[in-house]
Amino acid sequence: MTEPVLRRGDEIEYETVSAADGLEKGVLIADDHGAPNFAIRRFVLEPGGAVPEHTNEVEHEQYVLAGEYTVGIGDEEYAVEPGDSLLIPAGTVHWYRNEGDEPSAFICAVPNGDDEIRLLE
Repeated sequence: MTEPVLRRGDEIEYETVSAADGLEKGVLIADDHGAPNFAIRRFVLEPGGAVPEHTNEVEHEQYVLAGEYTVGIGDEEYAVEPGDSLLIPAGTVHWYRNEGDEPSAFICAVPNGDDEIRLLE
């Protein structure tokens, strides 16, 4: 049986994402914490930051917490702001760019397990 878990905000450790420019990731809840199915992570994209075109083997559900930034999904570009939600299907090319003056932040939920990330040239 799965046990309840509470993780306080000051327990979350953020790490720089090396494949991106100006992106940090904090794992909020994942299989390491006893979550059986999904992981939720919080990302912060600094002003001028960018994540290059890439694909993931798993779907992403995202919720914008703060700031405004641009997300490319397939052939479309979307300007997003707090309160917006996104579904990025598995295998879909996507990227991010923060051209604003403020950091942006979003929550990303993914299924637990392996997720191969492929950067596009």
